[in-house]
Amino acid sequence: MKILHLFIFLILIPFVVLVACKSLNQNGTYYTLILDDDNIWVEQFDNTNLDDSRYNHNNTIFKEHTSFIYSFKHLTKDNQRLSFKYIDSLSDWKFQPYSSKKDGLFEKVSITVLEGVETMQRYMPDYNQTVISYSYQTYNDFAPFGSTSGVIENEKNVWMHPPRDKYFKILELNPFPYIKAPYKVGNSWNWSLSISDFWSDPRWLSWNGLVKNTYDYEIIEKSRLETALGNLNCFVIKSNATSRLGETELISYFHKKYGFVRLDYQNIDGSRTILELVNVINLNSSYE
Repeated sequence: MKILHLFIFLILIPFVVLVACKSLNQNGTYYTLILDDDNIWVEQFDNTNLDDSRYNHNNTIFKEHTSFIYSFKHLTKDNQRLSFKYIDSLSDWKFQPYSSKKDGLFEKVSITVLEGVETMQRYMPDYNQTVISYSYQTYNDFAPFGSTSGVIENEKNVWMHPPRDKYFKILELNPFPYIKAPYKVGNSWNWSLSISDFWSDPRWLSWNGLVKNTYDYEIIEKSRLETALGNLNCFVIKSNATSRLGETELISYFHKKYGFVRLDYQNIDGSRTILELVNVINLNSSYE
């Protein structure tokens, strides 16, 4: 009888392990990492995993229902500070000298992590990023427009679409916020992207057709940065983008808890755009 019980036990072990692995796969915690066409690590799930939030479960920074609030400023190549406001309607905008009166001037960018991927997979069935929404706020938190895009976060890398609406279309020609493991000084990597003339604008540069940007990144140092969230130990990433149009640059400061806490862009026209994280809000807590 003992021999029979042992035989049954040995037969059941592979079955139990198989069921356990299948369970992990179905609840969204099991995935493999693969390099996509852009040389970025992304999560890949078994096709039986239909969990709408499967790309969010492993996030430690970009958690669902979290908003990251950034202040921003635009500096011309002559170091004049500008903001922007609408022209009569919501259809267009214009640069405006920054003023303490703040009449209709935009001052903040809010990036909020949404649930699931359904909103993006309606249009892109193979969408494999955490979905984030952008809203743009005046000094009194009036936010008349926004958009939706994505971020990739896993143990191999963190990569994010920058704000790219209205004035922020200028950032499309710059390196995107991006850090790749191992997180240590001296690590370097690259990728590339083709950019259409949808992003061109005579206020900085116009072009026709596609432009291929080639990006180079390197973690150049660890630095203690004074922020609205306290003094934070950050990895500093220097990145450059090169194309037939010229060169742009991004110096980004990355913190393991808060993500990209400072983004300092050198734009195609010699101007600078600086975004600084000023608040992180857990929306679930604010509703309680």
